[in-house]
Amino acid sequence: MYEQKDDQQKGDSQEDKEKKAFRENIIRMALTSEARQRLANIRMVKPQIAQTIEEYIVQLASSGKLKQVINDDQLKELLGSIQGRKREFTIKRI
Repeated sequence: MYEQKDDQQKGDSQEDKEKKAFRENIIRMALTSEARQRLANIRMVKPQIAQTIEEYIVQLASSGKLKQVINDDQLKELLGSIQGRKREFTIKRI
């Protein structure tokens, strides 16, 4: 009984490793080096946003809608669209 669980966990981890390697390969091919560096910086600060961007890029590449490599400026635009508009506040002291 314990052996089945161990075998299943090993299988799951192997499958997870393969999925992760597949995703990383797509990201590596879809982004320029500057864009990959920006995504790595974002991952350190806001991992949820980085994961959302990665999922979006993988979906584009998988569906064949990704026609060219995404550069840093295009990644910035993508970030802006995901994060939405932020309001700026100015405080005036009287």
